[in-house]
Amino acid sequence: MIILFGLAGSGKSTQGQLLAEKHGMKWLSVGQVLRDTGAFKETLKQGKLVDDKEVIRLMNQKIQHCLDDGVDVVLDGFPRDVEQAKWVAENLAGEISVAVLIDVEKEELWRRLDERGRADDTKEVIERRFKIVEDNIKQILKILAGKGVRIERVSGMAEIPVVSERIEKAIWKD
Repeated sequence: MIILFGLAGSGKSTQGQLLAEKHGMKWLSVGQVLRDTGAFKETLKQGKLVDDKEVIRLMNQKIQHCLDDGVDVVLDGFPRDVEQAKWVAENLAGEISVAVLIDVEKEELWRRLDERGRADDTKEVIERRFKIVEDNIKQILKILAGKGVRIERVSGMAEIPVVSERIEKAIWKD
């Protein structure tokens, strides 16, 4: 299992899908899983987090289904906060080969988000999402590292194929 972290617009989803497709893995985005349920439309529209217990329940179902089928997983944006990270560390750490943090400058993130033009990408919502990640990422990475998960940082400041290559090198090094 591989986890991709980064702020909104960092390329987690694009890179996660490319990685999953290339290596026969399943891409699981917490945002997409929540959107697909249809049950959290208002919460997501406001840029708020869905209750941890509900996120964990839904993601656990999806992850376990994949693992039961013998399919490895690329997680996109999960865990998103400390409570979720504690659950992942206690329940999935042995399955995780690496967590990759994709770093992108904020000016570039805003440009990308403007370009993608998703309805829920309002300035207020994006700023709230940025703050959530920034407030939690150090603790999340510390929790995962404490359980032996290897942490890698890569620059997402390049074209998609270049960033893909950087991620591949970070994942498969050694």
